[in-house]
Amino acid sequence: MSNEVLLIINLLVVYSAVLVFYKLFGSKGLLCWTVFATIAANIEVLILIKAYGMEQTLGNILFASTFIVTDILSEVQGKKKANEAVNIGIIVSAMFIVVSQIWLNYLPSENDQIFPHMQAVFSNTPRVMFAGLLVYAVVQRFDVWLYHKVWQKTTDRYGCKNKFLWFRNNASTLISQLLNTVLFTIAAFYGVYETAVLVDIIYTSYIIFIVTSITDTPVVYWARKIQPPDK
Repeated sequence: MSNEVLLIINLLVVYSAVLVFYKLFGSKGLLCWTVFATIAANIEVLILIKAYGMEQTLGNILFASTFIVTDILSEVQGKKKANEAVNIGIIVSAMFIVVSQIWLNYLPSENDQIFPHMQAVFSNTPRVMFAGLLVYAVVQRFDVWLYHKVWQKTTDRYGCKNKFLWFRNNASTLISQLLNTVLFTIAAFYGVYETAVLVDIIYTSYIIFIVTSITDTPVVYWARKIQPPDK
């Protein structure tokens, strides 16, 4: 199966899962999804692939799903709950860095076959995770702030709170994702890849984020119609 097809399947699975988690467990489900997506995205981003004629890191779709979570929570439960998801993501990232580095300090058994592979993955993880942690904290809080700022502006101008969901969703996410792409790529990979590769990663990652941001709008609309357990 081609990388292009796998990326489409990945997008459908991840976005559908966000709605399922919300439908089954309400805001708690979205907070749980944040935990999963934060850890998985920071591991997946270590993989570099080629798809649609572009070189790109994985993890973009999972990370984009955390923006869907904060947008849904902002839309249906308010800024406080959205920031709670951000705080959980920050704490989970920090704990994962600590625990994964403890793993690498064990002395493996002579019969062990996995430890070298764990080292290969998680010896590179601290920088990526620290970069992801710092950028996540900055960008996600900015996204929540901008979402509500745009919402307030459109409400004041047009006098209707429920309209222009598509605009606040895309405006906040596209701007936040641009900031995220530039900051994370430089913080995580500067000195690892050549400058030309970094520029290519920023370019391709943002194109992907444009696609994921536009396609997440129906998900947020759908989530607003769902009556979860905690509503």
